[in-house]
Amino acid sequence: QVQLVESGGGLVQAGGSLRLSCVASGSVFSINSMGWYRQAPGKQRELVAVISSLGSTRYADSVKGRFTISRVSAKNTVYLQMNSLEPEDTAVYYCHSRDDNYGYWGQGTQVTVSS
Repeated sequence: QVQLVESGGGLVQAGGSLRLSCVASGSVFSINSMGWYRQAPGKQRELVAVISSLGSTRYADSVKGRFTISRVSAKNTVYLQMNSLEPEDTAVYYCHSRDDNYGYWGQGTQVTVSS
């Protein structure tokens, strides 16, 4: 089992920045990849960014060039640096991790971008 706790959400004006953090605990040795998803009201949850245990990354087209995912394995932590935020980025952001058999979710953190 892996437990994930996110932090760093909040309210920011358009064009601003936020950094989300996600700390993993439990069976962290089994984690292959970690990532961030988001869900806006009335919309499906979507992938934002993911990083593998080897450091390869993948981003949604809508955030490329604005968001950066990084991982500090020694701290069992993954970060999402979000720059040039837009009102369309408003959503609950969820941390996700995956091992060979299961996926795990955090409780989510709200990000609100005002215009």
